[in-house]
Amino acid sequence: MMNRQLTLALSKGRIFDETLPLLKAAGLTVTEDPETSRKLILQTNDANVRVIIVRASDVPTYVQYGAADFGVAGKDVLLEHGGEGLYQPIDLNIAKCRMSVAVPAGFDYVSAVRQGARLRVATKYVQTAREHFAAKGVHVDLIKLYGSMELAPLVGLSDAIVDMVSTGSTLRANNLVEVEHIMDISSRLVVNQAALKLKREQLQPILEAFEKASRELQ
Repeated sequence: MMNRQLTLALSKGRIFDETLPLLKAAGLTVTEDPETSRKLILQTNDANVRVIIVRASDVPTYVQYGAADFGVAGKDVLLEHGGEGLYQPIDLNIAKCRMSVAVPAGFDYVSAVRQGARLRVATKYVQTAREHFAAKGVHVDLIKLYGSMELAPLVGLSDAIVDMVSTGSTLRANNLVEVEHIMDISSRLVVNQAALKLKREQLQPILEAFEKASRELQ
């Protein structure tokens, strides 16, 4: 017999916090706070819906392989993942920020690009960065990092970084400046393609409530 329970994959922090009002619009409340609970599987007020807490970059993978029926992931994460095996029905208009190129204050990025310099760029978003610079005809060596990007140019590991920027305060605190806007980022709802067929009756009302609530956020 098919498991009728729905599993929603979320990451801690901003995406979790900004998804709560959307869940509320669907009549769902999460019974525990992932910041204070050590549990990775959280129940909701509906016995047939649970939330799993995973790393942001892992959300598409859990959904792709059916360990979660649906999830919320940033456009940045989905671009790196490739979106394979995922249905992406809704831009939720939450967790908004931008992906940008930043360099140390005083570094003449425009001249370096114009002169055809080969730039070293540190980033977590290798695929997106590669496509961005290739489209501009800029030669880069990409250095993949997982932690704080801002440190890389400060210690000479890279000339520039490609990273997510929200307020820009972290860049300013580290004497870095944005020199190029790559794209705006927001979070999207992604659904496992098999779940969409097999659990449509349960999923559809939640998807519709999410879509309606996200339109009101625009």
